[in-house]
Amino acid sequence: MTKITAKYGLPAKVSFCRKCVMSNQKPSSTVEFKYASGDKKKTIAFDAAGVCDACHFAEYKETQIDWKKREKQLRELCDRYRRTDSSYDCIVPGSGGKDSAFASHVLKYKYDMHPLTVTWAPHLYTDIGWRNFTAWIHQGGFDNVLFTPNGRVHRLLTRLAFKNLLHPFQPFIFGQKNIGAKFALKFNVPLVFYGENQAEYGNGKSPKENDIAQVKPEFFSSDESIDTIILGGVPVKKLLAKEGLSRNDLDPYLPVSARALKKQKVQVHYLAHYLKWDPQENFYYATKHTGFQANTERTEGSYSKYSSIDDKTDPFHYYTTLIKFGIGRATYDAAQEIRSRKITRAEGVALVRRYDQEFPERSFKDFLEYIDISKEEFWRIIDRARSPHIWKKEKGRWVLRHPIE
Repeated sequence: MTKITAKYGLPAKVSFCRKCVMSNQKPSSTVEFKYASGDKKKTIAFDAAGVCDACHFAEYKETQIDWKKREKQLRELCDRYRRTDSSYDCIVPGSGGKDSAFASHVLKYKYDMHPLTVTWAPHLYTDIGWRNFTAWIHQGGFDNVLFTPNGRVHRLLTRLAFKNLLHPFQPFIFGQKNIGAKFALKFNVPLVFYGENQAEYGNGKSPKENDIAQVKPEFFSSDESIDTIILGGVPVKKLLAKEGLSRNDLDPYLPVSARALKKQKVQVHYLAHYLKWDPQENFYYATKHTGFQANTERTEGSYSKYSSIDDKTDPFHYYTTLIKFGIGRATYDAAQEIRSRKITRAEGVALVRRYDQEFPERSFKDFLEYIDISKEEFWRIIDRARSPHIWKKEKGRWVLRHPIE
């Protein structure tokens, strides 16, 4: 019998959580500026009963955390850092989506902070994304800095990340992770608030290990030589030498100086450590307080209308995770809603089977033009990235070897 290989260091045997719909192929968060082609992925862990660590964390949040005590800790944190001289006292990175709208609004209007909101622009704004962004600022009532990186450089890095890593969203993630700390340094603001810790969604560690207040600095800062940094699967040294780029061109994507953060005593916190985080409740809150609107049609690849709807390239982030790991957008959405007790596992399974493999046709032309490749090259790269232990061909069509049941 021929042995079927598993790419990316993934578990050779595919299995699904008995509580949610996530598979054991889900990769953990990584230090993006260290990510090279061929690196092996660390993945979500399952216990002996077949339950994933993300479900364990969800249960931990329900049963082990005293949320009144956590909110008291938040108030004490805000009291320590609140400024009375009219200057900003915290940075809130975000796009004006439901989560950043919720975070910035409660910090300003409930906890009496003075946030500066900062936005790393999407690759390609959707109409609804732009409307929600402007509503966040104008109806929600916030100061904002919108940072749009050099378009030529951003397209290049996105194309390289797609070709080398099948990870076209990576350039956005670089900015998303480091923009908070970078603007904290520029504006001399000591406190940054992100929303939820991605480790909550599974990284092979116990709930107590993941129950941390601050973002780990290694995800957005470094004092190592620039020669150790990799962008789009290409070492920075090679990008500078062969792509005609300057250090200034790449600076927005590079990690923040760890020494500078320590010198200015900047702290980067998860608001979800202090407030019980529920994406659907955040949606209702943002709709009421900042004018956030859901899309008029569901997102391709899922059943949702209000999550990650600001970037035309976003559907290809999830489509590429489907190709590499067998996990599409509906899986991520349904798993989260099962854990927050909005839907049952049976409902989640039905949604995954119906929507997970749907191709994002609406923005396909825009995506191809943005990264400047042909449709034929797109499919060559996609099919080359499929792992044999996840996919097989039947009657000329690619199908999952192990669909969820």
